[in-house]
Amino acid sequence: MQISRPHATTPTPQELRDLEKLKTVILQAIADGKLTGDEMQSIQRTAWIEGKARPEELHLISIMVTQKIREGELEWVWQ
Repeated sequence: MQISRPHATTPTPQELRDLEKLKTVILQAIADGKLTGDEMQSIQRTAWIEGKARPEELHLISIMVTQKIREGELEWVWQ
């Protein structure tokens, strides 16, 4: 499935830095193959730092967290 965003703009340098920061937070959270509620909250706080999350941030969370949980590569740990 291809998703089109005709009104999408090129990310600014700051948005690119924010995306890299989010990626780092996600990588640290999933490094042990498990994701806790606290780690997920940290990911969400990083993505929604300005009160909203860009589509690129949501996509990153989707492929690095949600998809891995669905495929069994990442374990969701309830606390």
